[in-house]
Amino acid sequence: MSEEQKQASENALFRSLAILRGRWQDGTFGEILEDWKFIFSYSRRYRGAIVFYTLLGIFSSTLALVSGVVSKYVIDIVTGYQYDKLGLLAAVMVGTSVFNLIFSSLLNRVNTKLSLRINHEIQADIFDKIMDAEWLEITKYRNGDILNRFTNDTGTIAGNAVSWIPNIIIAVYNFIATFIVIWHYSHIMSLLSFASAPVMLLMSRFVIRRQREYNKKSREMSSKVMTFEVETFYNMDTIKSFGISPLYGEKLRGWQDRYKDIYLDHNLFTIKTNIFMNVMGRLIYFGIFGYCLYLLWTHEITYGTMTLFLTQRSRMSSAFNNIVSIAPSFLTTSVSAHRIKELAELPKEAHVPAETEDIRRLSVVMEDVDFGYDAAAPVLQNVSFKAEPGEIAALVGPSGQGKTTMIRLMLGLVTPQKGTAGIITEKNTFIPGNADIRRYFSYVPQGNTILSGTVAENMRIVKEDATDEEIIACLKTACAWEFIERMPQGINNPVGERGRGLSEGQAQRLAIARALLRDAPVLLLDEATSALDVATEREVLRNIMSDHTERTCIVTTHRPSVLTMCSRVYGVMDKEVRELSEEESARLAMDF
Repeated sequence: MSEEQKQASENALFRSLAILRGRWQDGTFGEILEDWKFIFSYSRRYRGAIVFYTLLGIFSSTLALVSGVVSKYVIDIVTGYQYDKLGLLAAVMVGTSVFNLIFSSLLNRVNTKLSLRINHEIQADIFDKIMDAEWLEITKYRNGDILNRFTNDTGTIAGNAVSWIPNIIIAVYNFIATFIVIWHYSHIMSLLSFASAPVMLLMSRFVIRRQREYNKKSREMSSKVMTFEVETFYNMDTIKSFGISPLYGEKLRGWQDRYKDIYLDHNLFTIKTNIFMNVMGRLIYFGIFGYCLYLLWTHEITYGTMTLFLTQRSRMSSAFNNIVSIAPSFLTTSVSAHRIKELAELPKEAHVPAETEDIRRLSVVMEDVDFGYDAAAPVLQNVSFKAEPGEIAALVGPSGQGKTTMIRLMLGLVTPQKGTAGIITEKNTFIPGNADIRRYFSYVPQGNTILSGTVAENMRIVKEDATDEEIIACLKTACAWEFIERMPQGINNPVGERGRGLSEGQAQRLAIARALLRDAPVLLLDEATSALDVATEREVLRNIMSDHTERTCIVTTHRPSVLTMCSRVYGVMDKEVRELSEEESARLAMDF
């Protein structure tokens, strides 16, 4: 470890101790302990492996120490021209070095495997919890921020969950064992070696003031940059179509400049600090080196002993720096754990298990529902709605009036502040909207939802064991087979991310076919036929209802051509929902 790295480690320790002291004084230190309890909930599952890792580290440190002592005697023999035991000592030195290399490599391998395993375990758990979090709560976080936490913060936790306690034990053992070896040869030299690191630590308190917030600022800025990148790449087609790619290039450079300013400010302060601390460290080192030369000049020590002092002093300083780095690591890892815990502790979706038998007929109902994403700004008020098996129910109204919100209520993604929303089974049992009733729904949302892969792979997302014949049948029902059949590889033909290579209408028909393959009793189409011509749209809807005569179909639309096929039409406007007559629905649709 270089002197600059040593000083940075000591500086980080002081910063971290100041933060920890502040946390203790303001009563929030318990939060850090709770964060580490979260970390240990993963690492304790690998107790045996962690003990093995610790023993390997201690054994490796012992071999390195033995090698250093043996090298002293080898140097003394060579400089004293005594060769009788040179072969034996050289063999011991080489042997310990080889063993130390082997055990160090094994230690690295064990640590890597454990860290990777814990990282994957944390990511898998957090992924499940994110997917099961309440929709309103998880949407408060930007995608880039979630991705940054999911990748970078879990990596930080995994890297320290395994090694933190073993590193404490190994570093303390290394420090004490090295001190004892130096003490054996010179009490004064051992005290000087011991004093150098605390002196540097004490000196650092006079120059460190502002580095406390840099880590937090860097993480926040990293999340913002990643959010910008994710949104840009996701909306690349839109950006290109508007011809504003250069503008986004300028925006990226703007984010980079802001990140650069934070990073370089931190770097400049660290450089100034390290220059001062490095000068002080060099003065202490030269003092110890001068004392060694004096002892060598007065023949109180041999050249081999001097070499041992200097090398072991460096080992002792390194061990001390490993010890002082524990507090910064402790704090940094707790910050990452806290960010991950925020996701893990989001409120979970409600789960109300429905009937286990195969249900083919379901009604979707709402009674006196009030809902708003913000309680102070209601989107829907006193809403009642019903869709029966074997019919198409339409929601029509201006954009932004609550049609998609009603779909979310039906799916249980959001819950009413007042009233009830859910399904009624064949046995006349009401089940409120929750995560478990979604298996009875097939949903085609607005926008392009096709994923990269083959046509068949996109279809089998909803039914992994679907046969080719089942896939083709659903493609025919959705009027998609006519263009899929012409593809070079048919259903095994690849499509790009977000349906690249397909027209918008083709992508919509493929998405409808995928929803039909799920074969759920309720089909929700949220503007899912907007890119189809009128004739194709009507044919798709007729096919859907004739394919499954007991299916409940709910559509949001602006087209009067669709409304003529619907059994019920509901107008959604000004926070209200009411069932319209045939004349009203046609007239209202024409207005939009």
